[in-house]
Amino acid sequence: MADRTTVDETLTREELAAYFEHLSTAFADGETVRIEVGNKTVELTPPETVELSVDVIERSTLLRGNREEIEIELAWKPTSP
Repeated sequence: MADRTTVDETLTREELAAYFEHLSTAFADGETVRIEVGNKTVELTPPETVELSVDVIERSTLLRGNREEIEIELAWKPTSP
């Protein structure tokens, strides 16, 4: 069974930087990473190494204009709590 929690938000660049700083600190500081997703807090237990995938898409269309997108995905098998 898979539990998925998803939220879509619009953030300022400063808010986004703070979000990534929080994640960075959480990954660096301990065994457990707590992340807020919408109104829910999820607790994760990543091991010392994680898989990273970065996907960048740059689109240019006449009707819709330019659009840039970046997807950052982290994956791992959790450590035992």
